[in-house]
Amino acid sequence: MIPISLEFYPPKTDEQRAQLDRTVGRLKAHAPQYVSCTFGAGGSTLSYTSETVRHLHQHHQLEAAPHLSCVGGTREEIRELLKLYRAIGCRRIVTLRGDLPSGMGHAGDLRYAAELVELIRTEHGDRFRIEVAAYPEVHPQAADAFTDLRHFKAKVDAGADAAITQYFYNADAYFRFVDDARRIGVDIPIVPGIMPISNFAQLRRFSEACGAEIPRWIGKRMQALGDDAAAIRELAADLVAGLCRRLAEGGAPGLHFYTLNLAKPTEAVLARL
Repeated sequence: MIPISLEFYPPKTDEQRAQLDRTVGRLKAHAPQYVSCTFGAGGSTLSYTSETVRHLHQHHQLEAAPHLSCVGGTREEIRELLKLYRAIGCRRIVTLRGDLPSGMGHAGDLRYAAELVELIRTEHGDRFRIEVAAYPEVHPQAADAFTDLRHFKAKVDAGADAAITQYFYNADAYFRFVDDARRIGVDIPIVPGIMPISNFAQLRRFSEACGAEIPRWIGKRMQALGDDAAAIRELAADLVAGLCRRLAEGGAPGLHFYTLNLAKPTEAVLARL
């Protein structure tokens, strides 16, 4: 079985915390290599990430990696967070540029994820395994594919250990991206990000915002099923499992599942592998 990892977001209410515990309780049966926890941009949401990472680590005995974004934060704030994550026992960090929190005019002391990787490496050596983001279908704000690839290489040159991609539904985009990265000297593992389909309308909106392409034929197949929720769930799991099999057969080093704190969509895919 190909190694897997799982992404969760930090819950903010008691109800969300209970749901996360239920989801983690079910999905950890699949022995993830590690789990990651997304980063709340700006203000109080920051504490939710560290609390969730601590909980996943201590209560669920999982290796938990916080997402760390450089946008909107000062070097000092980032240093304090790294100190905290070190104290919690984190061995891995997912570094991102991140989006500027709404209402904040200041982009922070670090503009690019490569600078954040460099700061972590300089100040903490090899204490953390550093994961960075990759975009097989090109970052939505990138000028073009080659510029995007250069930004990716800069993160690797700064000391990244591995990469997790944005989700996609076109395996060829992933294989082409890996080939292009290898051609310019990138040799770190590039793990595909997998988004199980739970709500197609929501996924479509989400994908438009982050530049992930949903192939037209998938949309048409979903449309053909109308309101048949059970048939849509089956089709969604079959499609994503087919993608996962093709990636594994093509040499992907692992699969990173964006769970959205739900167990069933990811379970349905894993059951088919």
